[in-house]
Amino acid sequence: MVLDTTIVVAALRSLKGASATLVRLLESGTGTFLLIVALALEYDAVCHRPEHQFAAGLSRWEIDVFVDTLIGMAVPIESHFRWRSVVRDPGDEMVVEAAVNGAADAIVTFNTKDYVPVPELFGIEILLPGEAVRRMRQ
Repeated sequence: MVLDTTIVVAALRSLKGASATLVRLLESGTGTFLLIVALALEYDAVCHRPEHQFAAGLSRWEIDVFVDTLIGMAVPIESHFRWRSVVRDPGDEMVVEAAVNGAADAIVTFNTKDYVPVPELFGIEILLPGEAVRRMRQ
């Protein structure tokens, strides 16, 4: 499973939502979280934006701990092939690269419309956080 940056930010900003529940399930070993270096750097940069830090009410150090914990529980994936210009948002291409190179079953995102061609091209499901949580709990 690969997490879109929107999921990471939602988990950072609220401990009560499906995104935070998903991260806790992944941390407990329920499911596998795949990550490439470029996407890890994106998570770090986005989580440290002032608007997210303010909304989360966390210090820079606490955000560092959150991002380090998230990265630490991931299975690192090497990008042997780049899949560019597959999705409409160039910022989402790293997510697709991680998913395809890691043979992911699913990408979890709030931006499902951005990933419309992915299931047909690669056989990777696109799930909302709540759907992913329900499946992981079954």
